[in-house]
Order: sequence, then C-alpha cells, then structure tokens
Amino acid sequence: MAVLLGTKDGAAFINQQLESLAAQSWPRVDLWVSDDGSTDGTASIIEAWRTRWAKGRVTLVDGPRQGFAANFRSMIIDPRVQADYYAFCDQDDVWERDRLESAIRWMGTQDPETPLLFCSRTATISETGQAAGHSPLFPRPPSFRNALVQSIAGGNTMLLNRKARDLLAKASARTEFVSHDWWAYLIVAAGGGTIRYEPRPLVRYRQHGANLVGANVSWRARFIRIGRLRKGQFATWTDSNLSGLVVNRDLLTSDAEHCLEMFIEARNSAVFKRFRLLRKSGVYRQTVLGTLGLYLAVLRSWI
Repeated sequence: MAVLLGTKDGAAFINQQLESLAAQSWPRVDLWVSDDGSTDGTASIIEAWRTRWAKGRVTLVDGPRQGFAANFRSMIIDPRVQADYYAFCDQDDVWERDRLESAIRWMGTQDPETPLLFCSRTATISETGQAAGHSPLFPRPPSFRNALVQSIAGGNTMLLNRKARDLLAKASARTEFVSHDWWAYLIVAAGGGTIRYEPRPLVRYRQHGANLVGANVSWRARFIRIGRLRKGQFATWTDSNLSGLVVNRDLLTSDAEHCLEMFIEARNSAVFKRFRLLRKSGVYRQTVLGTLGLYLAVLRSWI
C-alpha cells in the first residue's frame, strides 16, 4: 500500500494528518512524500516521522515546484513507487481509521484485472478541527459521461489498484492535467474501469484560508464557482481535460471514444446542433439542477 502525499508549507497541520495515517487499520503503509519547496519546516517534520514510522517506509523526494497538480503527477509517473494499492493524500486532512481498509476490502470483491478506483464523500472541519458540514452526496452512478463534465470526489479520498495506477501513469506521462482527482476519474472511467463512490465520509477535509473554496459546502464557495464558470475558467479546464483524452485516445474504450467525439463536436457546433449532440452524448451531472446548469453553460460557451 503506497500513500502519495503532496506537501507545500504544511507544518501547521501535517502532524495531525500523519497521526491519522499511522492509526490506519490497514497494517502496511509505505509513505511517499513529494515536498514542493516548503520553507516552514515541513520537510523536517517528515524526517522526524521517518524514524518512528512503524508501518513501512517513508520516502521524501523533492517536488517539481510547478504547483500541486504537477507535484502529484510527478508521483503518479514515478516508476520507483510500486505497490498493490495507491492512495492520494493531502497534507492538512484527517483520515478516518478505516479509510484505507474500506477501499481495499471493496476492491477484494472486484476483478483485480480491472482498473479500480474508490472514492468517497468528505466531512468538512474548520481550521481548529470543528465539524463544519459535508461535501455533496451524489446519487447517480460514476461514469465517463459524468466525468466529462464533473469531478465528484477529491483526490484525498481516492484509492487505486495497480491496474488503475498503471493506466493513470501511462496517460499522465503523455500530458499534464489541471487536477489529479478529476483526471484520475476521467482516465479510469474512460479506460473501462470500475469506480465506487462511497457515501460515508472517510476523510475530514480541513477548510482554511488557503483552500477556502475546495469543499464546496458553503454558499460563498458555490457563488465563487459560478463566477469561475462565467469567467470561462471551467471551459479552460475542460479544454485541458479533452486535450489530454485525445492524446490518450488509444487507452479509451470504444464507447468512451464515441462519447468523447460527440461531446467535442457539441462544444464546437452551432447552438441547436450543440444541444442535440449534447443530449445524444448522454453526459450528465449528478443532479437535475446540475444538468440544467450544464446545458446553460454549454449554451453560453462557459464549459
């Protein structure tokens, strides 16, 4: 079991996260830490943990210093990281004790030759650790048609089996991406993988000044996201995702490739044809209102 932890100036909270990793019910955890140029003593904290880590090995490497997405990408494609299972980890969260075991036990019921991705809802906590809400509970099944237009779970909740990681590493070696969690969802779904969205929160996501919008549980966060939509930021993100998928067309199932072609054509067509192709493609968001918002966004070229 390999946990891939990306760090950057995380000294304020990283001890609590590492304590929750050390308390995991899964017995073997090798910790890979890519530090992206911390100046607050984060690397020293990791080094101190190395001497008392009883679950396996702790490996600390220098990150590429090009942002969080590039930092996680560097770990995804690193051939030195070898394990049966891989989990992403943020520096300021707190994991429930069975966060890893729950995912691995589910994977034990699936075909190990299939790419598998487990993700979950999150509980939100304040900077001081007080309960502050939950991420949205999504009712519809995960799929490539959903992944094209929505990222349903944070990377901090994700766990992949070896087949999924190998697929993701191959795709990620060919292209950069905006966010490792959305990209993982897209690639595993596009490659015919099986995805489990667990409605029980297994990670406590810490809300603080540096990640204020991330959990999307407050009205302020939602209005900020709408603002991003109107400014075209989501369209830029979607462009990046689609470019990455096209580069990796050979890794997609025929159904995913067909859906991708229709979605790309829809975004580049006149209004009425745009709606027809979008409907035909079957893409959807997790709620009725979300899907209506998708159609409005496509109409105005916001996505």
